[in-house]
Amino acid sequence: MMIGIIDYGMGNLRSVQKAFEFVGYDAKIINTPAEIERAEKVVLPGVGAFADAIRTIREKNIDKAIYKAIDDGKYFLGICLGMQMIFDKSYENGEYEGLGLIEGKVVRLPDNVKIPHIGWNDLNIKKDSPIFKGIGKKPYVYFVHSYYLETDAPVVSATVDYGKEIQVAAEKDNIFALQFHPEKSGDIGLQILKNFGGL
Repeated sequence: MMIGIIDYGMGNLRSVQKAFEFVGYDAKIINTPAEIERAEKVVLPGVGAFADAIRTIREKNIDKAIYKAIDDGKYFLGICLGMQMIFDKSYENGEYEGLGLIEGKVVRLPDNVKIPHIGWNDLNIKKDSPIFKGIGKKPYVYFVHSYYLETDAPVVSATVDYGKEIQVAAEKDNIFALQFHPEKSGDIGLQILKNFGGL
């Protein structure tokens, strides 16, 4: 079983790969539609600007390969910027169309908090998610972000309190979205990645 980690030029892919390998999974960094098709599970990580990321993904036809993987029933995980691209729109320095896999928009954190949100915060678990199995009631995870999800759809699996309650994890069918970095979140993050690998 091979987990494919999509490389589109943005993000620390090696740390995600190493975390999956540490919990016992074969994880490969991939960057072509053909490789995405061969992967049994797909991870879209990323750090950086939304506009550059979504443009690169479309230029390389990675978007089409992602849609096909999800239609084929493969489990798909978006992390940080990869999570944000799963939704309809981002308002980061303009207005940009996301992949539209789950209903929602990505907006800037409120002005009354320190931006970016960097560091550890405890999750409020909202849904009995298979990828949160065995992580406890108030798990601490690691964040680095300035934008966050807003959705009214019944997909939110976790929130955090940061100035106000903000949505930081979502899931729909075979799609999972995490704003925080599981690969930087110690034992809790490793358990989440192990759970994803075991789906």
